[in-house]
Formats: sequence, C-alpha cells, structure tokens
Amino acid sequence: MKQQNSAAPGSKPSKARRKTREEIDREARDRKRDKKHSGHAAGSRATGGVQAKSGSGSSQAKDPRIGSKKPIALGVTEVQVKKPKQHKPKIEKPMLTPQAELDLLENDERLDALLERLEEGETLNAEEQAWVNAKLDRIDALMAELGIAYEDDEDEEEKEKGDDLMRLLKGTD
Repeated sequence: MKQQNSAAPGSKPSKARRKTREEIDREARDRKRDKKHSGHAAGSRATGGVQAKSGSGSSQAKDPRIGSKKPIALGVTEVQVKKPKQHKPKIEKPMLTPQAELDLLENDERLDALLERLEEGETLNAEEQAWVNAKLDRIDALMAELGIAYEDDEDEEEKEKGDDLMRLLKGTD
C-alpha cells in the first residue's frame, strides 16, 4: 500500500532542508555587515550640526559639543600662589580719660541737635530718644566719676541775687 501525503499537492515536503554550517556563517556575516553600516558617519557630530543649522539664519553657528568652552592652561605660565588672607587686627579705640570723653560728649553735634529739637518741643523717634538717653547717662556717670556737680545756671543766679540783697540790706559793701 501506498502512503498518502497529508500535505497538499505542490507544497514542500514535510521535511525541510537543513542549512549547512557555511550558509549559517555567511548569513551571520551579512547581518553583521548590515548592522555595522547603520548609524551616523564618522565625525558627524562636528560636521553634521553646522550643515543642519546653516539655514536657520543665525550669524554664528553654535558649537554642538557639550561642556565648558573656557580655555585651560596646560603648562605653568605664571606662578599662581594663593596667599592666605591676613586677618586685620581690630582697631580698638584708645582709652580716653574720663575728662577727654566728657569733652567729646559735650561737643557732640548730633547730641546738641537732638537736644535742641527736644527743647523746641519736638518728639523724637524711639531710636533717637534711646541714643540721647544713653549719651546723657554716660555724661552723668562721667561727671560723677570726676566729682563734678551738675548745677543749673538759674540756681547760681538766684544765689547771687540773694547774696546781693543780703549785702544791700545789711549795708555792707
């Protein structure tokens, strides 16, 4: 008895022909060659960018490379030695004698101007008032340290007038 093929007439036989080792190697080389030639041409990063952007109308072509364009000195041209920063010593005010400090405070133009404004009846802001109070307190402390008594001119005038009246009444001159 004859066996019948289950495949349709005109179709390939059920058993496919196997490729030889040389054919497989040749196909692999062809695939590798095709893969190798896909991609950009050598140097396209530098040359391709300029051609693509030439139609944009910019007068200066932008460098397509990424990174800093700052030139770097490759050789030692100058001796660049950083000197350590020297700390400036604090300038201390010379210690003044109490009499010299009192003279400075009494001749202070800002203090005089603020005291004149107070005498005229103006009100000072909090900062100015605090400054005036601090300076007046310092003057009082210096006067106490030096033993100078603060006397009003009016008190002196009243005493002198009283002495003059007493002399007139007693008749002694």
